[in-house]
Formats: sequence, C-alpha cells, structure tokens
Amino acid sequence: MNPAAPLAMANAAFAKDVASQPRITLRGGDALDGYEDPPPFDQSLDEVTDTYLERYSGGLTFLDAASWRHYLPRLIGYAVRHFGQFTDVCDALLNSLRPPDREPPRLASLTPDQERAVTAFLESLAFSESSAHHAFACQVLEEWWIPGALYRKRAE
Repeated sequence: MNPAAPLAMANAAFAKDVASQPRITLRGGDALDGYEDPPPFDQSLDEVTDTYLERYSGGLTFLDAASWRHYLPRLIGYAVRHFGQFTDVCDALLNSLRPPDREPPRLASLTPDQERAVTAFLESLAFSESSAHHAFACQVLEEWWIPGALYRKRAE
C-alpha cells in the first residue's frame, strides 16, 4: 500500500479533531513531563511543523484523548514523510497506539473511520520493506488493531 493513502484516510477521519484547538499541546505535554504546568495554546509556538514534532513528541504521552486525536494525522503525516528513516517521532506515535488503554480511554475513543485509518497506516508501516518501523508496527497491530488482537476485548 502506498503510505500516502493512509494519510489521506487519516486527514479525512480526524478532520473535526484537527479543526479543534487541543486542550493540551505537545509543548504542554513536554512541560508536564518536566513537572511544570502546561502553557496555554499559542498559535505561533504550537504550529505543527516537523521541527515542532521532533522537539515535543515526548509530550504525546501526556495528552488527553481529544488532544491526542488532534495530533494523530499530523504524526502520521510525519511518519509518511520519513517512511524509510527511524525517527523518535514515529516511535512515540507507535507507542501511543499500544495498549493498555487509559482511563478515560484514548484508543477506544476512536470512531470506526479513525480506527480504519490508523490500521491502514500501521499496515503500511508493517508490510513495507522500506519502512524503518516495520517490526514495531507489526507488534502494535498484533497487540490492538487486528481481529483477535492480543490485548483488545471486542464485543461479541
């Protein structure tokens, strides 16, 4: 699968989330990681560029579900642009897609369209020899995203 196809799916599926301002920015998550209060959203300081994602991807761990969904398609876009390179940004993204889910949930907060977009993205990473993250993407798929996943309980 062309890696750009899952990005188009993600952009469509997460359009409402991207349009809303995140309650906690990646910069804010980075501040929380340093035991500081998260700064408020600032349009110029929180412009989502590759440099911003590279600087603040560690803050992904500290985002609430809505803020996490706000950044997902941008993180997927970064991974597509750097498909053949190992990057800390993609590693942080993949870690954020792993169980266990939180309380309140992030993974279970996705709509079916959003789940399909994330699964397509993970499959593109997992099943392309040019992917720098194919082994980790396979693991993430097996843990949560495929039918019969190891750690996901599905309704009967």
